[in-house]
Amino acid sequence: MEEKKILIVDDQNGIRILLMEVFSSEGYKTFQAPNGKIALEIVQSDAPDLVLLDMKIPGMDGLEILRHIKEANPEIKVIMMTAYGELNIIKQATDLGALMHFTKPFDIDEIRIAVHEQLRSGSL
Repeated sequence: MEEKKILIVDDQNGIRILLMEVFSSEGYKTFQAPNGKIALEIVQSDAPDLVLLDMKIPGMDGLEILRHIKEANPEIKVIMMTAYGELNIIKQATDLGALMHFTKPFDIDEIRIAVHEQLRSGSL
């Protein structure tokens, strides 16, 4: 079975480290990016299977990053993370192809289960 790749995009270092530890300990190959520019470089070079994408990132915001990810590769699954209950952003993200969203502070187990399910469903 090919190792699944997860890209974590968040400007908060602590969140990136936490998520990377969780997913790499479960056998995923993890990448991290603190901003949109680096995230899109990783999308181009490593084609992750799934991206955990924070909505509020300085510079290029989450919706813009999501749009670029989907343009680069529509197959990449994207799960949004947001610190606010901004329904308009969540709706726009869903319209752009995000699968689901988690509101911070999130339950790490819920994200883990969601990622497993998304990556498993893609490999049938």
